[in-house]
Amino acid sequence: MISSTANDQLAEFNLFLDSITLTSESGDTVSLLAAPQQAEFIHLNGSAEPLATVSVPQGTYTSATATIGAASFFCVTYISSEQAFDISIFAYGYVPGSQVTVNLPASISVSGSEMGLLLDLQVLQSASYASCAGYPGESWAITPTFNLTPVAFASQPTSPANGKMTGLNGIVSSVDLAGNNFTVASADGPATETLESGATVNSTGIVWQLASTGSTVFQGVSGLSALAVGMPVNMDAEMQPDGSLQATRVEVEDTDINDLSVTSGPLLEVISFEPVVVSQGTLEQGPLYTPGDMKGAPFSVDGAAFKISGQVTNLANLPFTPNFSAASMVAGQNVAITTHAASFSSAGGYPPAATLTLMPQTVNGTVSAVSTANGFTIYTVTLAPYDLFPTLAFTDYFQTSPLTDPNTVIVYADANTQMLNTGSATVGSLLRFTGLVLNDNGTLRMDCSKIDTGVTE
Repeated sequence: MISSTANDQLAEFNLFLDSITLTSESGDTVSLLAAPQQAEFIHLNGSAEPLATVSVPQGTYTSATATIGAASFFCVTYISSEQAFDISIFAYGYVPGSQVTVNLPASISVSGSEMGLLLDLQVLQSASYASCAGYPGESWAITPTFNLTPVAFASQPTSPANGKMTGLNGIVSSVDLAGNNFTVASADGPATETLESGATVNSTGIVWQLASTGSTVFQGVSGLSALAVGMPVNMDAEMQPDGSLQATRVEVEDTDINDLSVTSGPLLEVISFEPVVVSQGTLEQGPLYTPGDMKGAPFSVDGAAFKISGQVTNLANLPFTPNFSAASMVAGQNVAITTHAASFSSAGGYPPAATLTLMPQTVNGTVSAVSTANGFTIYTVTLAPYDLFPTLAFTDYFQTSPLTDPNTVIVYADANTQMLNTGSATVGSLLRFTGLVLNDNGTLRMDCSKIDTGVTE
C-alpha cells in the first residue's frame, strides 16, 4: 500500500514507481512490482491505497530500494506584483538513484499466509525549493524518501495501519452481479514516461477488485446492481487476506456515464459572478484528460448540482448548518467535479460542470484553543501562511461569501473521530486534521473524521 506524510506546502506530488525491491538478510532480492505504476501522493496524506499484490518468500528483509522515473511536485503561491496565483511545477524526467531513499525503521519479517507493507512518502524530505514561484536560478531538488513498514491486517480494520482504506477514487471498470464483486480503475494511472534513452514506458494503471456484501453502504445509487461501467466512485474498503478489498462504502457522484470525465482536487479560484471555478485537478479520469495535461482547468458551474460527500456521516449533529453551494464555496476546498463536455474549447465557453462534490481533505496546523460543546471537542487551528486557504484568499472579492479569517479553521471532533496522533491534542499541538472543510458565513469549519500527528511547518 502507498501513503504519504505531509504538511500543506505542496498541492500535488507525482512519482512514477519503476521498481521496488526487498533484500533479505542473506542477500536475496524480491521485486514488489510486476510493472511500473504512477501515483499521486498528496491526496494520500494520512491515508493509503493498495498498489500491488505479490508473492514474497518468507524470511527477514533488512533493506529496500526503489527506482523512480518521472517525478514532479506542484506548489501554489500568490504573486503580489501580478495580483494572481501561480502554479509552479518542479519536474524530473527521471530521479537519480542516489536521490532515492527507502528507510526500514526495523527489519521486516515476512511470515504467515498474508501481510501488508506500507510505503509512506515523507514529503517534507522529498522536495526542496528556494521559493514556490521557482524563479530562474533558484535551486530545487526531488529526493523521494520513503518509510517502509509492515502491516498486520485486522479482522475489523480501523486505519491504514491495519488495513482500512478511505476515500479511494476511480471509475468502475466491471461489475459481476453473480459474484457480488466489481473492479475499479484507480484515478492513479495509467501513464507514460520517457526514459533518458528516449524510450517510453507505460504504467498499466492500478485496478482494484472489490467485494460487495450486505453491509456495504451505497450512496448515490441503490446498490451493486445499479453500478455501471464508467461510473465515478469514491469508496471506503477493508483489505482482505487475498489482497482483494471488501467495499464498506461506495459513493457515486454522477450516474450519467456518457462522455463522463471527473477531476478532483482543491479549488484554486471561485468567480461567483461568472459563475466559474478553477480546479487544481490532482486526480483526473475520462476522455477530457490525457497524461501531461496542464493543471488549473476552469469549469462553468451554472446549473451544476452541489453535493457533500457521504464519507463523513455526522453532518446533522454539527452545531452549525453545513452548506456547500455556489454561494458558499471558496478557494482551497477539496472538490470532485464531473463533466460531460467533449473538450475544453467548446464554442459556448468553459466546459460545464455537471456535479461538484465537497470531499474530505487534510490540513496541517497548530492548535490555538480547545473547547467543548454539544458532544464535540472544538479545536481552533492556525494554518501556515502557505496553506491554500490563506494563499488564495486574495481572490475573495470574486466570491459570494469571502472568508473573514483564512488563516484559521475551527475543527469539530466527536466520539467517532479517530485519534491517531501521538501525544495529546492540546493548545500548541501541531496536528493533521482530516475532514470536510465548510465555509460557514466566512468562517472555515471542519467536520473532522481523523486526527494525526502533525508535520513540521
